[in-house]
Amino acid sequence: MTDRVLAIDGGNSKTAVALVDTDGRLLARVRGPGASPQNVGLARSLEVFDGLVREAARAAGLADGDAVAVHTAAYLAGADLPKEEEDLRVAIEARGWSATTVVGNDTFALLRAGTADGIGVAVVCGAGINCVAVAPDGRTHRFPALGRISGDWGGGGHIGSEALWHAVRAEDGRGEPTALLDAVRAHYGTPSVAEAVQRLHFEEVEFDPHALCPLLFEVAAGGDAVARSVVERLVEEVVVLARVSLTRLGLLDEAVDVVLGGGVLTGTGGVVVDAVAARLGEAAPAARVRVVDVPPVVGAALLGLDAVGASPGAESRLRAAYARDLNLTRSG
Repeated sequence: MTDRVLAIDGGNSKTAVALVDTDGRLLARVRGPGASPQNVGLARSLEVFDGLVREAARAAGLADGDAVAVHTAAYLAGADLPKEEEDLRVAIEARGWSATTVVGNDTFALLRAGTADGIGVAVVCGAGINCVAVAPDGRTHRFPALGRISGDWGGGGHIGSEALWHAVRAEDGRGEPTALLDAVRAHYGTPSVAEAVQRLHFEEVEFDPHALCPLLFEVAAGGDAVARSVVERLVEEVVVLARVSLTRLGLLDEAVDVVLGGGVLTGTGGVVVDAVAARLGEAAPAARVRVVDVPPVVGAALLGLDAVGASPGAESRLRAAYARDLNLTRSG
């Protein structure tokens, strides 16, 4: 057996795999397509994960047939319920990558990536929206995060759909005037939104609501009241998720971290983040709202290192490795 930890961050749009030793040295990392079991099915998810794990093992100099790691920490989109986590754990253990395996929702990896101890609240808004919280005594709070059937509001696809919805209603008179109308027309290259809707209906063009999400934020930044109302609704949802989680764990008055992540939140600058910090501060004045500054796969690796009792300094060493790469990317 070996003293390595295998970390998997499986998102809806991409999958990241890292192989680290128990001193926090990054041995290999690879990325591939999204492989959420909810989107592509369990068999395809495992196929993607296995291919990336084998690629990481080769990059780390391991021979075929070698044990990849002593422990696998897999934090995956689509692992929303305990049964899903258990089914995925059993399936991943059967791959034989390591002696032990933990599977959890990817939002827990975000929380660990954004904190020194994995304590606090994490809210992610990317393809979908989710929130988890962990108390100092180990108690957790989470939401099912199954979409509208479990009461969710938000996510890139949902917000993009709102842009189209408001544009349609502005054009046909059911809604308020909005600059989203011209923006959506331009996006689809049609003289009217009605024509775009017809083309979408007959599948002459692909409907990708995620592509409309940045458009809505651009229109909102220009001062459009309708678009801004959607952004305000997102801010409200993020605050509600965090506040409820803090309340349920008795942390509303504690100095804990509230970590925000996901492309929708991190890609809007301070538009959403600053508003969330201000509004959450009214209910939880001691809470520290912050945006995660390393990829969630770092959180998965740190949770794995926590599980095996990694050496002191392992966390700072791993964070430094990703920080160096991030600085090189920015300077390039």
